Amino acid sequence: MSRTEDWLDAPHDPRDPNPWLALYLDASGPLADDVKRAWLADAASRSRQFVLPVVRPLARLSIVLIQLLKIVLPRGLTSSKWLHRTIVWGMKTFVRPEANWLILRHFHLGSQILAFIGRNALPGRELPSHPLKPADIDALRDDVFLQHDLNLFNFIIHLNRELGGRPIQPPDALDFSMIEPPDLRLEDMPARWSNFIDLQTAIEVYTPVYQLFLTDNDFWRATNSLQLDEIIGIYSATLLQRQDYLVFLNNKHPLVPLTTLRAGFRLVLHGLSTEMLHALLSRAKAERPQSVAEAS
Repeated sequence: MSRTEDWLDAPHDPRDPNPWLALYLDASGPLADDVKRAWLADAASRSRQFVLPVVRPLARLSIVLIQLLKIVLPRGLTSSKWLHRTIVWGMKTFVRPEANWLILRHFHLGSQILAFIGRNALPGRELPSHPLKPADIDALRDDVFLQHDLNLFNFIIHLNRELGGRPIQPPDALDFSMIEPPDLRLEDMPARWSNFIDLQTAIEVYTPVYQLFLTDNDFWRATNSLQLDEIIGIYSATLLQRQDYLVFLNNKHPLVPLTTLRAGFRLVLHGLSTEMLHALLSRAKAERPQSVAEAS
């Protein structure tokens, strides 16, 4: 079932309940309705059901083979330009509209979250930053995927050097001014007959491509940036004074790096964690309308 209305509007049969409808109606998580609909429509697609189980083992085998190739040719075929051109072509040609929309959103949300932490952990000071706000798929050509990984590590380094070993302390009033819905529309995403690949399948395919066109060091750093979700989650929960929000974390324990083999699956969890955290920040902003920026 590839269309949202196939499962959202179908009559409920107690003898055969629809699992996607159950997940959509569940309100225990913070995701906004449009995000949840897009995520579940993508997950309910035939591509995820039938293509992913075939692609995933092949993609993981490719990771092993490329790792062996990198031993012999450590810098062979490395090219960030061709990496991003290949990903952009694949997204525009094969990836579902919902998946493309979620991918583009991810860079906006990540930049907003880092800005929120930096501004509230260090009031009155600005950290070096490289915010990513691609307006469309073509904008990803500008090394956006690689820069996203660099931003996470650089942010943690810059923030903690400024803190000088001190833990983050919540300010008297939080500034939520940077937390906004990205100006991206699902209906603007490519929707040709060939755009059928779901988010999880696309990521599994792109992971060995990412590995092929990057140095071994760059690929290792990129995959291990996923476990920084725990650090970013702790920073945000500390500022919000809501440690219970850490229950939404999926990628954890950055001091125990994982192998690159399951990087595709972990990347999907990273995307969901980012959506969850941004939704929680948006909820907190709505509950505290008198933020620093608004009060001024």
